[in-house]
Amino acid sequence: MIDTTTGMGPGTNVGTGADDSTGTHPKNGQSPATLPRLLYSLLFAVIAWFAFWVVLILAVVQLLAVLLNHRVSEELRRTSLNVIQYLWELLAYVSFVRDEQPFPVGPFPSYAAPQSAPE
Repeated sequence: MIDTTTGMGPGTNVGTGADDSTGTHPKNGQSPATLPRLLYSLLFAVIAWFAFWVVLILAVVQLLAVLLNHRVSEELRRTSLNVIQYLWELLAYVSFVRDEQPFPVGPFPSYAAPQSAPE
């Protein structure tokens, strides 16, 4: 049942400084460094906007490659996967899903494609 004074359900830790299930929130009233996080989030949001458009451009180029060659370009596929993984890391940082900073502060993600059996 939801408490009408706080709008929270049972088991919700309001103002106790308790960790959530992921353990990412600070304990004992410690606040995260909000100003640096805000500035990094703004920077990463702008980068994510550009990365989104790169994914769309790669999709159009892949479509053209399929129309011309009648097969998917593996190089474009791997590049698209890497950019999509990077976009996910950017959005995950901005939305507080993860605390690790993405590239250019952290490493650029690399999608390890499973090896397919030779035909």
